[in-house]
Amino acid sequence: MPFRSVILDVDSTLAALEGIDWLALQRGPDVAARVAELTDRAMRGEIALDAVYGERLALVRPNRADLAALAAAYEDATVPGACAALDRLRAAGVRVALVSGGIRQAIIPFAASLGVAPSDVHAVDVVVDMGGAYFAFDAGSPLATQTGKRAVAESLVAGGAPRPLLAVGDGATDAAMRGAADAFAAFTGVVRRESVVQHADHEIATFDQLLELVLT
Repeated sequence: MPFRSVILDVDSTLAALEGIDWLALQRGPDVAARVAELTDRAMRGEIALDAVYGERLALVRPNRADLAALAAAYEDATVPGACAALDRLRAAGVRVALVSGGIRQAIIPFAASLGVAPSDVHAVDVVVDMGGAYFAFDAGSPLATQTGKRAVAESLVAGGAPRPLLAVGDGATDAAMRGAADAFAAFTGVVRRESVVQHADHEIATFDQLLELVLT
């Protein structure tokens, strides 16, 4: 078996949406356009995620109801074949973890629909107040930074994640895991970013291709 562990991004990899962009759409076209621009530039590697993470959340200020709605939107936008592929990977003894710069409270329910336990979900927590209004996000999370996914991947390896390990994602923050993982696969089934593909060991567009890469 080429790979014994797989780290997967969530937005535009397991789900055909960007969570922060979806939340921004709920705030109107002006906010949506600004947030989408910041997201795309960060995912292309044109600007560091560190520089835009807090700015995007300050524009959107997601409340408790927004996060619940986003969790449902993630599930509705599940990329075809993703759930079955994760089932097959786990049945084959492959360790599966999700590592995302998205909001943990929205990703946890989505991960559960894919059979992924909360302990295998690594994302950014937000804080809402007693009334459910947005208050803050975990600014200390490495996943709110450009190279944070690499740090999380390194910690998973140090914690015993079996190797060889494959990292999979669509953005520049995912490509940063290449130094910690044994290989990086650019997932292009939702969006293809040439700057990310250029730094990848593999390019895959479907979860059938992921299974072929990992299991054969």
